[in-house]
Amino acid sequence: GEARALPVARAAVIGAGTMGRGIAMAFANGGLPVTLMDKDPAQLDRALEAIAGDYRAAVEKGRLGNDEAARRLGLIRRAGGYEAVADADLVIEAVFEEMSIKQEVFRELDRICKPEAILASNTSSLDLNRIAGFTSRPERVIGLHFFAPANIMRLLEIVRGGQTSDEVLKTGLELSRRLGNTGVVVGVCYGFVGNRMFLPYLREAELMMLEGVPPERIDAVAVDWGMAMGPHAVTDLSGLDVFQRLNAANPARPDDPAWFRVCDLLCEAGRYGQKSGAGIYRYQGRRPQPDPEVTELVRQEAERLGIPRREIDDSEILERLLLPMINEGALILEEGIAIRSGDIDVIYTNGYGFPRHRGGPMFHADQQGLEKVLAGIERYRQRYGDRYWRPAPLLERLAREGSSFSAWSRASGA
Repeated sequence: GEARALPVARAAVIGAGTMGRGIAMAFANGGLPVTLMDKDPAQLDRALEAIAGDYRAAVEKGRLGNDEAARRLGLIRRAGGYEAVADADLVIEAVFEEMSIKQEVFRELDRICKPEAILASNTSSLDLNRIAGFTSRPERVIGLHFFAPANIMRLLEIVRGGQTSDEVLKTGLELSRRLGNTGVVVGVCYGFVGNRMFLPYLREAELMMLEGVPPERIDAVAVDWGMAMGPHAVTDLSGLDVFQRLNAANPARPDDPAWFRVCDLLCEAGRYGQKSGAGIYRYQGRRPQPDPEVTELVRQEAERLGIPRREIDDSEILERLLLPMINEGALILEEGIAIRSGDIDVIYTNGYGFPRHRGGPMFHADQQGLEKVLAGIERYRQRYGDRYWRPAPLLERLAREGSSFSAWSRASGA
């Protein structure tokens, strides 16, 4: 029979950082009572002040009525200990991306939550199956990867663990609809779908800097094509230290001295992006300014790594951003991490600022014709070798057959 979604009447969020705060608001905005739990009372104070401030601002801008804002704020209760989440139907942890910390949280939740409660993780990159293994109920563990700010960004990657039950998965999808999110089911791998495909895009953006292209030119090409922001503006906004951690934890990290080297150097210099006033760009408020210091740092590093400067035109900039992303998408489909190419496109148009009028990376590849996409990848493979430019077998096969990702998705019954 068809799996039924489980009722969720009370939710809880563990961790009152930026992410936890946004998730708590997302629940309250969806009309769900939610307990925000953090052991640090100062952190809870800051979180609740920020949440109240957000609702006040929404009222001032005429986006919310006074009563509605008060009602939503009233749905969020604070807690300093795990006992307070014992009655929750669904608990989501939003603590630091560190396996040992997740382990501690899930052991506690497993002990305290009622047996039928769903235990969710907001991890963006860690192995959900390992996390589920810290509990005695792996079938009730699911990933709910919200995107920051969680109360605004609609995308939700719903991560199905190896043992996640059908009804728990169905509950995740139902919850996503209730919160007004766009939920996409993905499998377990490093970085899931979104971040896993974003890394090759960022990798080429950084390599082109080492080859002598100013970051603002790379960003301008991406934005002119329709991306909401350029790759360098994105890393500066998210925090270079966040990407540094993501890269360091990547099990498929290549043995390449140039791999995100600029990111590492900028972090060593305390340049974390917008939040520290300087990253790849310098900031006056939120306005990015090209920084000659970075130009010089990048030039010296390129010399040290023996990376030659080259003349790169706009069409190459665009190809080198998009092709590795599409190729990674093909691997993701082949591994069954995403069920259909349209799911990848939904993730990219909803969570990564990919231009909607181009339909998403896989749709765009189909529009271009996969033979053309493959030929582009082969061209760079001749220049750079196999490490980053080996075509995905699925892409090769579909290009040979004159087929497309969407036709393949339909044929595989997805």
